[in-house]
Amino acid sequence: MSKANSKMSAGQLTGLAKWLTPGMGVKRWLGLSILGLLVFTCGILMLADVPSELWTSLRARFSVRTTLGMSIAVGGMVVVVFGVIRSFLTMYQAVAPNPKRKLVDVLYERKQLESGLKIVALGGGTGLSSLLRGLKPLTSNLVAVVTVCDDGGSSGRLSKDLGMLPPGDIRNCLVALADDESLLGELFSYRFEDGQGLSGHSFGNLFLAALTNVVGDFEEAIQVSSQVLASRGKVLPTTLDTVTLCARLQDGRVIRGESSIPDARGTIEQVYLDPPGSKPTAEVLSSLRTANAVILGPGSLFTSVIPNLLVEGLEEALRQLTVPRIYVCNVMTQPGETDGFGAADHLEALEKHIGAGLIDIIVVNIATPSEDMLRRYEAQGARPVEPQLERLEKMGVQVVGANLLSDHDLVRHDSERLATAIFDLLARHHSKARDGATRRLRVVK
Repeated sequence: MSKANSKMSAGQLTGLAKWLTPGMGVKRWLGLSILGLLVFTCGILMLADVPSELWTSLRARFSVRTTLGMSIAVGGMVVVVFGVIRSFLTMYQAVAPNPKRKLVDVLYERKQLESGLKIVALGGGTGLSSLLRGLKPLTSNLVAVVTVCDDGGSSGRLSKDLGMLPPGDIRNCLVALADDESLLGELFSYRFEDGQGLSGHSFGNLFLAALTNVVGDFEEAIQVSSQVLASRGKVLPTTLDTVTLCARLQDGRVIRGESSIPDARGTIEQVYLDPPGSKPTAEVLSSLRTANAVILGPGSLFTSVIPNLLVEGLEEALRQLTVPRIYVCNVMTQPGETDGFGAADHLEALEKHIGAGLIDIIVVNIATPSEDMLRRYEAQGARPVEPQLERLEKMGVQVVGANLLSDHDLVRHDSERLATAIFDLLARHHSKARDGATRRLRVVK
């Protein structure tokens, strides 16, 4: 026998020996199942000798042998089933990300989610994360396509120091899609407040940076992180090319860097990527081709949503789709970026960069924040985005208005309300497609 075969045999014996180690909690239940199978077999053998007349004659009476055989067979089967179930539960609790959840609930939920709609969401920042949190209880066929232009904070430092793509927005989406956001989600979102070189960095960003160096590939590092978090979907960078987001302002200034654009406090005329010619990844394009719907936003219009569409070939791929292309408009204006913008202004800025006809449906908030929240945001230079429903309808898009506001301390999209509105409009879209109905304004309350 060769040394390789000897090592393989030794490894197999080692594995078998581990299973036989006392206290594993598996042998006892498998043994009980085997015992139950033996008892069941004995019962069947006892029944095998019973004359067939006893089964066919209406006047037949069960003999002691028949009754005993049936009792033993049924009892043995019960023991087999009980032992197998306990064996599976023991192994499940050893590997499950959340052992407190029942196995049947996990299996049922995953089966249901796997049959859900295939949705591709493009964007970045906290807006995209909020959308994903709302969608993941409804389907696990989610693909988040994330912009890679972030150059501020921890992401910017890692990108500059290590020459990697900025991981921040990707980390946020991974956490948002996590099957259980409790401990691992908090860990990935944890930000160091002090420590030389660590202050300001989030653990998730450092984890992605280290994993990229270990596996040698940023895409693979994202995939491994997704497995660690048991994500309900995929997270993909729009492009693997290193690009800088630039903005040309109305006063003639050119601002370089995503984080510097809002700080310039000017009216944005156009944003573009430098260098031009970046390409989308093959997986992004394949995900679009198989999608049941594509969602843009919510998120910063000029620094999160539009940058994805500037990647060469992505706009063309979106125009070739026949599925609904939905734009989720922000609920508040952003100082230095969309000052004074209404929903129609957001759409006009989008079409100015990519042309008209790409957006089929726009989702806008029609609720008003509390007076206290309005005063707080006005002090920061932000105001609610006006729905501008009539202007939007004249622009040739289907308009869906809904109360999308979160009830928390911040004025932002409520994840559950937004997801419900999107699934409701998709259901109506498919119904209209079947009935051949024309577009019309629809307000969801």
